[in-house]
Amino acid sequence: MLSPQSTQVAIIGAGPSGAIAAALLKKHNIDCVILEKSTFPRFSIGESLLPACMESIKKAGMLEAVKKANFQYKDGAAFHFDSTFTSFDFTDKFSKGAGTTYQVQRGNFDKVLADSAEVQGVEIRYQHEITDVDVSQTKALLSVLDSDGTPYQIEADFVLDASGFGRVLPKLLDLEEPSCLPPRKAIFTHINDNITDINYDRNKILISVHPTNTQVWYWLIPFSNGTCSFGVVGEPEFFADYPSDNLQALKQLATEDNNLKQLLANAEYPNPSGQIMGYSANVTKLFDRNFALLGNAGEFLDPVFSSGVTIAMKSAELAAELLVKQFNQEEVNWQVDYSDKLMKGVNTFRCYVEGWYEGTFQNVIFHEDPNPKIKQMISAILAGYAWDEENPFVAEPERRLKVIAELCKPLIK
Repeated sequence: MLSPQSTQVAIIGAGPSGAIAAALLKKHNIDCVILEKSTFPRFSIGESLLPACMESIKKAGMLEAVKKANFQYKDGAAFHFDSTFTSFDFTDKFSKGAGTTYQVQRGNFDKVLADSAEVQGVEIRYQHEITDVDVSQTKALLSVLDSDGTPYQIEADFVLDASGFGRVLPKLLDLEEPSCLPPRKAIFTHINDNITDINYDRNKILISVHPTNTQVWYWLIPFSNGTCSFGVVGEPEFFADYPSDNLQALKQLATEDNNLKQLLANAEYPNPSGQIMGYSANVTKLFDRNFALLGNAGEFLDPVFSSGVTIAMKSAELAAELLVKQFNQEEVNWQVDYSDKLMKGVNTFRCYVEGWYEGTFQNVIFHEDPNPKIKQMISAILAGYAWDEENPFVAEPERRLKVIAELCKPLIK
């Protein structure tokens, strides 16, 4: 084999965290190369962005490219249970920052970001697969198969794993550990929704709680071309009573919620279905001397509050900032300024995800007479501002949620 190629930063994966990290590094003339196993566009879930993402996109110089792509405008989230509706307007929130964002078909969105990174001078090698990694020396050594199946090696001062659900480094370095969240299953597809209800708000994701099982919920994410992403999440055993064909299961489940039954009465299901199961993941560490894990490669919670892309972009920002300092010979502390800082927001989201399934946060969301100030604080978290410690519901998520939940009556008595 030829001598290894070399780069300052090797990035595994060209998704949102990889593309944004690369663009941020490139602005500081740091040499980096992205190694992406697939070709773009390619399907991915995580289609409803949060407003907090917009600052990352702007910092990476990608905002105009995203605006030109004509994605579906998004200004909030709507929730439905039984006969109860409520919604959160992300422009009416506690934290400063953007209050609107987009709902995106991830194949197109991820390609827009990756193409923008390339325009800025980032090299992306599509269909290049990592087969092995050695991080035992000062520099990391990656073994790669190129698009023709030819092996080569690339040496890097630092590796960023932005491989998402592929979780390349956690698998190769045996870093995986069980999530604290119980296993759940999601089934989903893209539909031609044909929604005619004039009261339906396409500017919001719709989260619906199953009428008889509050552990089960639906997402409906409208896109700008008249289609929707439609999915159902529940514990794996819940789906045992439904058809093994996921499209048939989705159609049946849609009829069990009266609101969705009416909204999707004319829906067409022309696309194949997908499913993921046991998707919540954790790792023993988020970094070491020559690598760091970004986004889902490090930890994935649950799709209920669309936090995945936000966490991915935040991790890309934090890691790029530290690498810029590191290459400038400045002292950095990855534990304090990467792992601890990132996990503050992750653990805030985790608190509310756990509260959702325990029922306490559902009770808060559906409370019939919410305090406007508290609703603004909750809205900020749902908008992705889970790192804003000026928000009491971020600074003390467990205690604050417990107190407010005790004031809200249960959904199901």
